[in-house]
Amino acid sequence: MSNAFFKTPLAINEPVKSYAKGSEDRAGLLSFYNKMYSQQPIDVPMYIGAKEIRTNNKKPMSPPHEHQKVLGHFNFGDASHVRDAIDAAMAARSAWANLPWEDRAAIFLKAADLLAGPFRNKMNAATMLAQSKNVFQSEIDAACELIDFLRFNVQYMTQIYKEQPESSPGVWNRLQYRPLEGFVFAITPFNFTAIAANLCAAPAMMGNVVVWKPSDSQVYSAQVIMELFKAAGLPDGVVNMITVDGPVAGDVIFKHKDFSGLHFTGSTNVFRALWKQIGENLSYYRTYPRIVGETGGKDFVVAHASAIPAVVATALARGAFEFQGQKCSAASRAYLPKSLWPEIKKLYVEQVNSIKIGSPYDTSNFVNAVIDETAFDKISSFIDYCKAQADAELITGGGYDKSTGYFIEPTTFVTTNPKFRTMCEEIFGPVLTIYVYDDNDYEQTLKLVDETSEYALTGSIIAQDRYAINTATRILENAAGNFYINDKPSGAVVGQQPFGGARGSGTNDKAGAAMNLLRWVSARTIKETFVPPHNYQYPFLEQ
Repeated sequence: MSNAFFKTPLAINEPVKSYAKGSEDRAGLLSFYNKMYSQQPIDVPMYIGAKEIRTNNKKPMSPPHEHQKVLGHFNFGDASHVRDAIDAAMAARSAWANLPWEDRAAIFLKAADLLAGPFRNKMNAATMLAQSKNVFQSEIDAACELIDFLRFNVQYMTQIYKEQPESSPGVWNRLQYRPLEGFVFAITPFNFTAIAANLCAAPAMMGNVVVWKPSDSQVYSAQVIMELFKAAGLPDGVVNMITVDGPVAGDVIFKHKDFSGLHFTGSTNVFRALWKQIGENLSYYRTYPRIVGETGGKDFVVAHASAIPAVVATALARGAFEFQGQKCSAASRAYLPKSLWPEIKKLYVEQVNSIKIGSPYDTSNFVNAVIDETAFDKISSFIDYCKAQADAELITGGGYDKSTGYFIEPTTFVTTNPKFRTMCEEIFGPVLTIYVYDDNDYEQTLKLVDETSEYALTGSIIAQDRYAINTATRILENAAGNFYINDKPSGAVVGQQPFGGARGSGTNDKAGAAMNLLRWVSARTIKETFVPPHNYQYPFLEQ
């Protein structure tokens, strides 16, 4: 039994390793990459309760930058496995929900330390191999961000539990933060290993049990996440990993009486469809499910005439092309002043043309492959469309090749049409579209930025003029959940910039903040009266 008010270790952001030339860190990681690349193909099971489930339906896992190479296979399931995962989660629920919070905290703090130490190279190498992330992008995602999620969420959990009501004389009021009455369904994307783990860990930390469906393109590193959780002591059945078709999972889960929450990162259209499905099935559930989602983005960079051209060029190159633009926060539209455009263009084109493309094993490659053939075909079709339009000019890239890996050059178009297709639609690849505006139309351009897209995830303003910064901050108040001043619109850090957007970009429940964890509890108020009355009569009744 708890007999103290426990103080958890102070959460500090995990230092990002540089992997500089000649460093032991680089040598160790690349050695692990080679080991995983060269080993016999692995067989990734589903994790349901205490069982590792394998089926006769095996799907291959290949590096996007070398798609003929088979790293292994994962076992594809059906509706029966979904039902089994729910049963396993519900069987584990009572013991997990009743485990003292400090024990839950200890598990995830241990997971963070394991990842910072013995699991670091394996998690990073898995992310490099299967998601084609370069060394640095893997480090800031699979290692540092996930470590930060685990440590800071423990700290946020204690802050939530400390939030208690006032009590009047003779009364003790308490607030209890119960886990949800059922299970949480986590659907996670391919692009961030940390997001995949956190969408499971955040509800679990608050005492919930989870059924987890990772992206088919991320199962290779999802396996390492499950290994990490098990090594940290997470009990069987708390997080159950299934690999099945989305509609198959949804047909079972969204009709189950114990479904109590959806934790989702993915496309806007899928999220809307799931929300609709949940709404239509409300009569099935014990309680109204919590729906938390982070979806798409059409993220912007606006430069004012007072901006420093080199700052703008660098923010665009990094913001648009890190991880091949496969971030929901990636810069994909830019609005640049006519007076600065010649200098920005010169610096920007020089930077982008110097970018190397290839395997993440070669640490000089800034850009690697997009995730799969479907993504490749979609992105290349956008490029072909733009090339054919009279109101779009290609200034960088435009090439693509999938013979060995799914490689697409960092591509930039300049358009004279502010409502050009690629100024409005999410591409999710290394394509940036630029609109050059008249310096005198700054405020009108800001209103255009606000009105052009259905999304409101991230955006940035680059300027030296403080009035211009203030104007942009005010006019673009609802255009981005994460707003950056004199920086690229990506790179949120747990504990520093909680992440999420509104409008078509999601519910803005801010991963990396206490407000996300609050979604995974149901509060109960307890009032205890120490000396209760013995008669119904109040003093005012006396005559």
